[in-house]
Amino acid sequence: MPPAPTTAARFLATLPAARRAALSRVRSAVRKHLPRGYQEVVVGKMIVYQVPPSVYPDTYNGHPLWYAAIAAEKNYLTLHLMPVYASPALKTRLETGFKQAGKRLDLGKACIRFQAAEDLALDVIGEVVASVPVARWIEIAERSRRR
Repeated sequence: MPPAPTTAARFLATLPAARRAALSRVRSAVRKHLPRGYQEVVVGKMIVYQVPPSVYPDTYNGHPLWYAAIAAEKNYLTLHLMPVYASPALKTRLETGFKQAGKRLDLGKACIRFQAAEDLALDVIGEVVASVPVARWIEIAERSRRR
C-alpha cells in the first residue's frame, strides 16, 4: 500500500480527474479568501485549514484547531466550514447566498455535500472563509470551552 499523501497536491493527484478538478476549484476558492495565518495540511483523506499548533497549542482535544476542510467521500465531496457551526449569522449568509445563486445547499452542521464545484456558490463560500481571522477563531474556540 502506498504511503498516505502528505501535501494537498499529492492528495489531489490520488483522485479521479473529475473529483480532482472539483476539489481543486474549491481549494482555490478557499485559499484565495483564507485569512493570513491559517495553515494548509493533509489529515487522513482531507485537506485541512487549521490554526498552526505553534500559534494555538491549548486545544480541547490536543489536536490543531480546524477552520475548514475539503474531502472526497465515497459518494460525494465535502466542504467543512467550522465557522458556520459557530455563527448563526454566517449560516444565514451561506443559506441566503446559495438561494440567491440558485444553488441547492446540502448542509449538515458545518459540512456542505456536493458532487461538482458548479453545485456551490463559491463567491459566498469565499465570503464565509474570509470572515474569521485566526485570532477571532481562537477567541470563539476558547469561549465555547468555557460553557
